[in-house]
Amino acid sequence: QVQLVESGGGLVQAGGSLRLSCAASGRTFSSYVMGWFRQAPGKEREFVASIGWSAGFTYYADSVKARFAVSRDNAKNTMYLQMNSLKPEGTAVYYCAASEMQGAVVPALYESWGQGTQITVSS
Repeated sequence: QVQLVESGGGLVQAGGSLRLSCAASGRTFSSYVMGWFRQAPGKEREFVASIGWSAGFTYYADSVKARFAVSRDNAKNTMYLQMNSLKPEGTAVYYCAASEMQGAVVPALYESWGQGTQITVSS
């Protein structure tokens, strides 16, 4: 498995931007499809975005499309999530995860998870 560590969370005002990073170690990072999920208090973990092995494939939840951008740098074993125009409903713990399945959007299809990073969007 691959080990994952998220960073870049924090407090931001509505309309602001943040960039999350997910650093990987262990098995070859480039062999994994990578995803971002988030979980708000009292809610289930939900899919945010994913990116294929070579970054040629990206997929977004409708709620973040056109505002968020996922990318990866396989040379640095790191994935990123640029989040713009943040909304208060985006307040959640954000997790990065690794899967061997292209297009996976459910948590059960991801085999490795980071510890999560908190993002709070104030109104």
